[in-house]
Amino acid sequence: MTSDVHELLDRADGHAAAGRGAEAVALYTEATDLALAAGDLAAASRAVLALARGQRFGEEPGLLPARLHEVYVRVEDPAARAGLAAALARTWVYTGEPRRAVPFADTALTLAHELHDPIVLADCLDATMAAHWGPDDLPRRREWAEELGDTVAHLREPRARTQAHLWGLTVAFETLNLPRMHRHVRALELLGEEDPEARFFAASRRLAVDVLRGRFDTAPYLRRLADEAAQHVFIADREGIVHAMTAYPALMSGDRETCAAEAPAFEEYALAEGVTTILAEAAWIWVGAGRLDRAEALVGHFGPETLNGLPRDADWLLVLQCVLEAALAVGNKEVVANAVELLTPYEGRAVVNAGAVMFHGVTDDTLARGHALLGNLDVAARLRQQALDTYRRIGASWWRERLEAYALEPAGTGAEIRFHPIDGGLWSVGPATVPAMRGLEYLHHLLGRPGVEVTALELVSAHTGTATVVQADAGPLLDRQALAAYRRRLANLEAQDGLSRSQIAERDALRAQLGAAAGLSGRARGAGSSSERARVAVRKAIVNALARIAELDADLGRHLYERVSTGVTCCYNPDPDRPISWSL
Repeated sequence: MTSDVHELLDRADGHAAAGRGAEAVALYTEATDLALAAGDLAAASRAVLALARGQRFGEEPGLLPARLHEVYVRVEDPAARAGLAAALARTWVYTGEPRRAVPFADTALTLAHELHDPIVLADCLDATMAAHWGPDDLPRRREWAEELGDTVAHLREPRARTQAHLWGLTVAFETLNLPRMHRHVRALELLGEEDPEARFFAASRRLAVDVLRGRFDTAPYLRRLADEAAQHVFIADREGIVHAMTAYPALMSGDRETCAAEAPAFEEYALAEGVTTILAEAAWIWVGAGRLDRAEALVGHFGPETLNGLPRDADWLLVLQCVLEAALAVGNKEVVANAVELLTPYEGRAVVNAGAVMFHGVTDDTLARGHALLGNLDVAARLRQQALDTYRRIGASWWRERLEAYALEPAGTGAEIRFHPIDGGLWSVGPATVPAMRGLEYLHHLLGRPGVEVTALELVSAHTGTATVVQADAGPLLDRQALAAYRRRLANLEAQDGLSRSQIAERDALRAQLGAAAGLSGRARGAGSSSERARVAVRKAIVNALARIAELDADLGRHLYERVSTGVTCCYNPDPDRPISWSL
């Protein structure tokens, strides 16, 4: 049986070396169970450690922790125990359970220091930093990253050297040390000339540095390099990293079409796996796509219980930063206030996607805009200046220009705002001139009748200049019996605490189905009626127009998004605390 195990391991290694991760994982799993049954702990260790390298960040680990622990408690060799403890620590970190990771990481590092084996020590330092990746652990991470660099300085082993440079780069991002960023990326590129794994990380992290500096044109080339490298080695998080390499340059360069193509992948994965980090990123990418309605729906997932209960791990700052970006875009003051309160003790911090996958600005930036929305203008002005000073120092041009364009005074404070057509098929909207859009016509009509409900049919008729023939619908999208059953099931789910992933998915599907089938006041919405077609067309046109306005003037876009309602009837409801004088 032992020979069978080693044959399985050799075949699994071959699949992993060729980038065939699924095949490798299946064989490593089989080899682990066979080796344990045969009492071959050396083979079991080799198999389960390789299996652990296939875990994706954020996913449920299944039986992996149990398999690792079963081998860990049976082996006596200190080097093997250190490696297994390090793997257990990383497994719990990747699962979002840092409190479970810390004891194993601490044990691994203690054993490694006693062994004086630099390769074992490098692996255990990597696990220790991962377990202590929270926002309050930065000083210790800096010390460990320096120790890891010293440990691998005279090693030839590429994986250990890659780990050291990735941690050095991550800490350089966290401390905004540009020379060290460039140094570690260049070191990864040199390693990548001989090792495909290092080449993959070099390409992806070079893009992170480029994007920080406002350069997006290198994204297609670097994605190709990463894809080519991944053909020759198994990278567990390859798919997620490549999605980030696609979505974020698109978001920052204003490529709404690519954002709209990427956002569903983020959202679907987040909901399927229950990954809060990816859900927060999806919300911001929907903002980049101009779909504030989709962003608003995801922001709604981040109520006080969710935000206050986030684990203080590698993604804590990232989640809050992305949620705050999206909440600001859609004007959700409750979520903004909660996120601002949580982030305030971390002023002046750089926000980095775990492992330096991407730079997400500094907390002073989002805090400034959050305080401005909440009316704390003195605090907002101080934080805004701090963020601008940081962005100028590091050359973060996109971030600086966006913040410079952000007016701290809310839209409509004091000044008259233009919103009318001009010559040449253009519109004057606030300080900008934009091409004509049907949604601008609808908004213009609503702004001229503040507080008045206007039917979508009337808006369409006003735009076309002809009366719309009212057609009967083809029957309700759901019959009354089905609607009642769906509503009962949804009420039952919403009354429960601690829903499973499948129950959450069912709840969201029911909400979507009922939202599509029910109109104003819960009445069944007819399929194919002229009023239904008008409702869909008007909402789509207005959402597109609001997204365009928000790109040019975030405050004006947010005001209109908050104050304009759409449906079978539409209305502009002025803000009584900040009345606006519209030039129509």
